[in-house]
Amino acid sequence: MYRSSITPEEMEKLDFISFPGQIHVIDTLGAEFNRAVNYLRNQKIIGFDTETRPCFSAGQPQHGVALLQLSGPKHAYLFRINRIGMHRRLCALLANPKIIKVGAAVHDDIRGLQKLRDFVPAAFVDLQKIVGDYGINDKSVKKMASIILGFRVSKTQQLSNWEADTLSESQCRYGATDAWVCREMYLNLLKNLQND
Repeated sequence: MYRSSITPEEMEKLDFISFPGQIHVIDTLGAEFNRAVNYLRNQKIIGFDTETRPCFSAGQPQHGVALLQLSGPKHAYLFRINRIGMHRRLCALLANPKIIKVGAAVHDDIRGLQKLRDFVPAAFVDLQKIVGDYGINDKSVKKMASIILGFRVSKTQQLSNWEADTLSESQCRYGATDAWVCREMYLNLLKNLQND
């Protein structure tokens, strides 16, 4: 079984983990976009996350979703939604009941994407809603990853500009890791369940 919570001091001792595969930034429609969708369509379980440009003052208008991150075991795709829009093939992927999409606090992410194009989400797993069944009380991605995987994930890029002309290497690594680590946590939980 897993521990219920972890302290910041305990997390400090853990090694960092980041996505080990290939990261693809998709900012145009075309061959690479099609390859991305085809790869993801053939996965049984994918990691899911979105990023929005942060808003630092109350009077500013809220930004829409800038990035959609979807990850399999070897490839992570960062779709620049602020450039390509919410394409119907991405909607079809998120509505496909045969592909499990794993994320954390997915409701808000899905709502943000639905503002751009309507779709009916299917087969989403929200880690924050299921970890309690495994005795885990901490619900942040950072803490869940530390408890479930024994590694920590860096959150330094979380509040960076996701609408920048070019995403930095550390933004890409962060975006890919956030989606992928959700997939890894889910697989670990499933394995633990089978071993009980």
